Amino acid sequence: MYEVEVKVPADHGDVRDALESAGAERGETVEQVDTYYDAPHRDFAETDEALRVRRVTDDEGERARITYKGPKVDSESKAREEVETGVEDGADAGAIFEGVGFTPAATVEKTRTYYAYDGYTVVLDDVSGLGQFVEVERESEDVEAAREGAFDVLRRLGLDPSDQIRASYLGLLLE
Repeated sequence: MYEVEVKVPADHGDVRDALESAGAERGETVEQVDTYYDAPHRDFAETDEALRVRRVTDDEGERARITYKGPKVDSESKAREEVETGVEDGADAGAIFEGVGFTPAATVEKTRTYYAYDGYTVVLDDVSGLGQFVEVERESEDVEAAREGAFDVLRRLGLDPSDQIRASYLGLLLE
C-alpha cells in the first residue's frame, strides 16, 4: 500500500471556506511534534527514506507513532511506501533509537486540521518556521489514479496542482 500525497502552500481561510461549501467533514485539530532520525548504516537523505517518532497531542492527551517512509515511487507526487505503528511512549521510542545508534536529525512542529472529502483526507498544516500548507492524501495501490484524484480535489478547492511541493517539511526546514 502506498501513501499518495500532494502538498501545496495555501492560505487556510480560503481552503477552509471551500471545504465547508463542498460539504467536507471536519475532523480533529492536533499538535504534532515529529523527530526524524539519521541511521548509522545509511544516509536517509541519499536514499530518500525517513524514520520518525511522531508525538500527537489532542483533546484526549498525547499518543505516539513510529513511521518508516520509503523512497518516493512517483515523479508527480509524494507517493511512497509507509509503515506506521503506535507506541506507548514517544520519548522511550526515541531513547531506543538513540540506544542502537540512530541520532535525531531534526524536529518538525505543526498544527494540523483534518477533513474528509470525496474519499481523500485533506489536511490543513501550519508548520513552525515554514507557514501554511494543504495536503491531499489517500492510501492506494493505484498510485496514478490516487494522484489524479488528489489533483482534482485540489482544483475543486481552488488550488493549483502545479504549485505542488514534493519536498517533505523536514527537507524544507533543512534547506
